[in-house]
Amino acid sequence: MNARTADLVVRDAGERDVPRITAIYAHHVLTGLATFEVVPPADAEMARRRENVLGWELPYFVAEDASGVLGYAYAAPYRTRAGYRYTVEDSIYVDPAAVGRGVGRRLLERLIEACAACGCRQMVAVIGDTDNGASIGLHEACGFARVGMLPSVGFKFGRWVDSVLMQRGLAAADRSPPGAGGARF
Repeated sequence: MNARTADLVVRDAGERDVPRITAIYAHHVLTGLATFEVVPPADAEMARRRENVLGWELPYFVAEDASGVLGYAYAAPYRTRAGYRYTVEDSIYVDPAAVGRGVGRRLLERLIEACAACGCRQMVAVIGDTDNGASIGLHEACGFARVGMLPSVGFKFGRWVDSVLMQRGLAAADRSPPGAGGARF
């Protein structure tokens, strides 16, 4: 923890956080390439998405300080087929006024820890735009490696956009068999 994030709390996202989560995400939908969604979803849709994540027994966090919620992060199944059941994909969105304060890093570190603790073995990041240095750098700082790039898979703001694929092992990763109990999702 550093001085920029000393007063930052990362906690489970609650229903009361949905309007703020919706507002943060809407900014990214309308102005950035972190998501290829083009129409910001309403509160009800964002609440439904949050409930889906919680239904998979995966983490969904917000980061806040005295001023309120500054960002959010969650993990969702990377793919729904049984063979992918121990792999998750992370999503992190930070309020533009809080960028550069370490909010994203605190959220991602907590997400990695929580996913490892619940039996996940791999985390994948699908980052919109090869020029998204902030997200790529954040993931590299948290132990992710670039494993691929999908050229021109999205079309937004009148241009084709690439996706960068990054991956990080969690807990014992692929060094031992998964625990008993079968499918995670």
